[in-house]
Amino acid sequence: MHSFSPGIALPEHSWISGQVWNAARVLLSFPLGLIISVSFAATADAHSAPSGWLYPYQCCSGRDCQPVHGTAVKEGPEGYVVEITGEVIGYHDSRLKISPDGDFHLCMPPGSIRSRAICLFVPPRSF
Repeated sequence: MHSFSPGIALPEHSWISGQVWNAARVLLSFPLGLIISVSFAATADAHSAPSGWLYPYQCCSGRDCQPVHGTAVKEGPEGYVVEITGEVIGYHDSRLKISPDGDFHLCMPPGSIRSRAICLFVPPRSF
């Protein structure tokens, strides 16, 4: 017959309780860790345009967007011509975004001038 002491598991069951406890700790800590890391990532990686609005993460990754002078982007028959990259971003291209401050902003990978634009923010069209 076994005698029970409070707080002490029976030897034949102690490995089960240890495994269950470890699994519970992992399962309970994972969602909390995920929530914390996502909230820090969202605030740490977003950065603002000079006028104060936040560039979307999918466009800039926290470092890739900057305002560009209006002469660096021209409106052509097929879309916006980005002088820096030489590319044409069509009027229905998903990379084209409306600029909240009415200025042009270009998002592209840092350090590569001739690469493809990630996003182009343009002033709202008047028609």
